[in-house]
Amino acid sequence: MSGRPLDVLEASLGERVTVRLKSGDEYVGELTGYDQHMNLVLEDATIPSEAPVPESERPEEAESTEEPIEDTTIIRGDNVVSITP
Repeated sequence: MSGRPLDVLEASLGERVTVRLKSGDEYVGELTGYDQHMNLVLEDATIPSEAPVPESERPEEAESTEEPIEDTTIIRGDNVVSITP
């Protein structure tokens, strides 16, 4: 696989990817489309989030849950920091 970003996206079509945004948010979903600006289309996406636990009861590693997104998710390319296949 070439190291060029669009080649990596092409190879990742139909696969689950993790997308990290400038805001620190992450989306995990099936990459179903992209364009030359790296705008992304995800299906069956989820947003991994930490479960709310009182500070006094927090374990060393917080539990992780996922919030499903019902609709197609479109992510603007200039907000993307990383895409992990």
